[in-house]
Amino acid sequence: MKKILVVDDSALMRRVIFDIINSDEKLQAERYAINGIEALDILMSGEKFDAIVLDINMPKMNGIELLRELKSKGKNETVLIVSTLAKEGAKETIQALELGAFDFVTKPDSLAEAKGPGFGKNLLNMLHVATHLPPITESAVPSREEAGSAVGRPKKTIAKEMPSTSKKTLRGDLSKHSKTPLGGGARKLVALACSTGGPKALQYVVPFLPANLDAAVLIVQHMPEGFTASLASRLNELSRINVVEAEHGVTIEKGTVYIAKGGSQMRLIEKGKKEHNLSVTVEAARNGLKPCADIMYESLMKSSFDEITCVVMTGMGADGTKGILQLEQTNKIYVIAQDEPSCTVYGMPKAIAEAGAVDEVTALKKIADAITKHVGVR
Repeated sequence: MKKILVVDDSALMRRVIFDIINSDEKLQAERYAINGIEALDILMSGEKFDAIVLDINMPKMNGIELLRELKSKGKNETVLIVSTLAKEGAKETIQALELGAFDFVTKPDSLAEAKGPGFGKNLLNMLHVATHLPPITESAVPSREEAGSAVGRPKKTIAKEMPSTSKKTLRGDLSKHSKTPLGGGARKLVALACSTGGPKALQYVVPFLPANLDAAVLIVQHMPEGFTASLASRLNELSRINVVEAEHGVTIEKGTVYIAKGGSQMRLIEKGKKEHNLSVTVEAARNGLKPCADIMYESLMKSSFDEITCVVMTGMGADGTKGILQLEQTNKIYVIAQDEPSCTVYGMPKAIAEAGAVDEVTALKKIADAITKHVGVR
């Protein structure tokens, strides 16, 4: 039984969260605090919890201040943020993740929605992952045949981490293309997918990409609308490379990272070999996801890039695997997957690895270097 501490100043929301948590036989919520001061007292008393469900906006000491206190005291607690959808709430949520929060779920606007199946399912799923319990739902890994690949095609042998001096791709050494000037030589693209644990993980990747990266970078991070703008803004502050939230109709440029807008689907539209625009549309979720990485990867099929570097990082489920398996049928691709030890959740990288489509497996802090070495700089 995993013990959960609930920290929220709303008695009504505490009751809803308690009911949701205690409906799961593997989880137990029996203690609560109405602000950060009370929570800090409980935690400093020595009582142990497997996870903390934390509101941000509270009197006396809010969630951000509590996280700062815990960090200053060296207490490494597993904290799940329950955040509002407000713009300020989105900024604070990104800040909370920087301060060590595990991840977040959005707080419903109404009591009816809070008691509905969506919020409860998301909360329980996140708590299962945070406390190392099996996820409540797990997407099946699509086979190559299901993704439309040739029957009987052999799987790749995964290229594990090797010293950087000897790292080769399974499709041959592409290092001769590593310093292609803008407008000449190989034309490349980077397409990255991540989910649970992704907002924090991206801070170990995007800020370490060079400003003159010889490719544009498309990122699908599963987040609600509003949060991706704050994520892009924060990453841009931290990075040498330009980072923006994707906008409909924009022409992509090398040396810029485009983060798919939460609540929308992002596709690449090719207008001749020299112009590629983004399509950002409000439409139905696929497999409960908007944005969905499979949709992004599928949109790259038959594009004229000489090579597409696909990167799959931490996250629940298998989003991205089907799209990448389809993409490799029409385009030259190179696939980098985050290794299991550095993943918050080894779901999406595991799925693409089990599908036999990975060229290189590497730790989180080495992904930026792997991308840069493979794509090159201008």
